[in-house]
Amino acid sequence: MIRSVKRLLPSSLLGQVMLVLVIGLLVAQSISAVLLYRASEQRREAALVSGLALQVVNALDREELRGRFSDQSDLRAQLRDTASQARRRAGMPGRLGDRGPRLRRRRGVPIQRSAENPIIADGRRLERFEASLRELLVEQGVAAGDIHVTRRRADDDPFVVALVAEEPELRAARWQDRIVLTAAIEREDASGWLTARLPEPRRPAGGPTPLILQTLMIFAVLVLMLYLVLRRITRPLALLTERVSDFSRQPDRVVRLEESGPADTRRLIAAHNAMEARIAALLDEKDVMLGAIGHDLKTPLAALRVRIESVPDDMQRERMAASIEDITRTLDDILSLARIGRNGPAAEAIDLSALAIGVVEEFEDLGQPVTIGDPPRLVASVQETWLKRALRNLIANAVRYGKTAEVSLLETEDAILLRVDDTGPGIPEDQIADMLEPFTRGEASRNRATGGAGLGLTLARAIVEQHGGTLVLENRNEGGLRAEIRLPR
Repeated sequence: MIRSVKRLLPSSLLGQVMLVLVIGLLVAQSISAVLLYRASEQRREAALVSGLALQVVNALDREELRGRFSDQSDLRAQLRDTASQARRRAGMPGRLGDRGPRLRRRRGVPIQRSAENPIIADGRRLERFEASLRELLVEQGVAAGDIHVTRRRADDDPFVVALVAEEPELRAARWQDRIVLTAAIEREDASGWLTARLPEPRRPAGGPTPLILQTLMIFAVLVLMLYLVLRRITRPLALLTERVSDFSRQPDRVVRLEESGPADTRRLIAAHNAMEARIAALLDEKDVMLGAIGHDLKTPLAALRVRIESVPDDMQRERMAASIEDITRTLDDILSLARIGRNGPAAEAIDLSALAIGVVEEFEDLGQPVTIGDPPRLVASVQETWLKRALRNLIANAVRYGKTAEVSLLETEDAILLRVDDTGPGIPEDQIADMLEPFTRGEASRNRATGGAGLGLTLARAIVEQHGGTLVLENRNEGGLRAEIRLPR
């Protein structure tokens, strides 16, 4: 399960950073959307509570005004004067009878006055609304006893149903289909109850869909901007990574990368360009030096080989010739190891089965116990001369230490395998890694006939790695050592 999840995760820097940022933005935008929705709901609830409180305060003000006037005509005159003053402050005609635009007051459900709480057995109490309503009433100087707030359909309220039946305007406004917030407020002296009703405004069509669309739009814009910025940062890094990989395979090919991206990335690319140029110069100097060493050593060795012909003792002459040949082969191995990957032959498509059979036939012609079965025809892009050299070294080691060598060619899903098995004593497990290092030999003496100079496996490993593969040594369960060249498909 964990492996499958890891496979789905992006591996590049751009992908991983984008994944983290997308998740972070998605969480942040979701939280923001939830908070905006909650704030909208709180404003809606505050407006409903304010409407209920306004109805209660207006009702109490009318009661107080009626108590101050015993004559109804005086009360109506006072109400007219109050209304005229309010209209003049609003810039409208001063008297109700004056010409001018007339506003028609929309009828609502009036305050209900009763001795008992008419909604005590109705629904569940909305305690949050009750606390807010009490705070508003206290701010307006209205003291109240118990407060009961609930929510119900208008057609479930007998008081509203009766009013709708009597008032055409309420019926035309389809009050009976509305959800009504109802608040019953007990008078301070417990002499009765005032019940205010306010229809909840219908929610906009689509519900929270506009908010969700707005959130997604902001999210998409931010992700796009982040992608463009991160791509500008990571693209030069990707090019630099590709160039480092190419340079490791072809150090003789110097390519100067364009310095792009942020300032830090440009400095990094500039440092890499300088380093690559310096490494290439050092490698060129090394090739020149090795060529000079090879020339300066091989020339006197050739002259020495001619001079020993005058030695009268045959045994001494043969020993001296063998020593010179030993020095020459060691020098060739050292020079070959140093030149791998530098100005070598170009890779080409080669039939590996034909290559392996050709190398085995070379040993068979010398009478060596080397065999190969019927290998499958597998084609790979390799440097034929170098790969033959690596295979020869493995077979020579197998014959030298294991007496026999069995070569086989196999393929797997992601690699082509060239195996060389022997029947010798193998290598102790703690020494296998050391055998691939230069001048490490399985036989302790320095006699080339019994062990060589210890460069064969090192040279083979360098050649295989130059082809992007690996050289693996392992002891076989049935005895002997297996040397395996693994080339990528």
